[in-house]
Amino acid sequence: MTKEKNQPLEEELKNEETIEETTDGKEECQQEDIAEELSDEERVANELEEAQKEVEELKDKHLRLSAEFDNYRKRTLKEKAELIKNGAEKTLVAILPILDDFERALKNMETSEETKAMREGVVLIFNKFHKVLNQEGLHVIETEGKDFDTDYHEAIALVPASSEEMKGKILDCVQTGYMLNDKVIRHAKVVVAQ
Repeated sequence: MTKEKNQPLEEELKNEETIEETTDGKEECQQEDIAEELSDEERVANELEEAQKEVEELKDKHLRLSAEFDNYRKRTLKEKAELIKNGAEKTLVAILPILDDFERALKNMETSEETKAMREGVVLIFNKFHKVLNQEGLHVIETEGKDFDTDYHEAIALVPASSEEMKGKILDCVQTGYMLNDKVIRHAKVVVAQ
């Protein structure tokens, strides 16, 4: 009987140990699950924090680039306005000595009575002026003996041609035309044979 009495007691102890083991196993699994959940939450939180940092960095970078571009645009507009305002400075500085020559010629005309010498002086100044303008890219549109071309000439009068070979030719230039480099800035006003 002692054996029989001990047997249920032993079975109870075994059952309790099994229950404890099962409970311990469940607790360990729950702790592992909690640890996994915590590590998943921590990982998500870390990823979220890193993403927020990256977003802040990108916002800052975007703001800096936007400000830099705005400054560039303002600086470019200012430089462009300055170029437009002072674009003719180089040409005008080149013309100033010619103005000085004209002043001297006018003073000499007041005292001198020799018109031939005055004419020669004015011709020299005119040639100097033309040379400076040529250096700046200004060229006269040639008209004498040329065929009429609407790209360069403007017909202000049509005159009957004296011969068949003169048809379409320029007879006279009323106003000189000019080109700046390759661009026509004023058409030559001409009389054309018809």
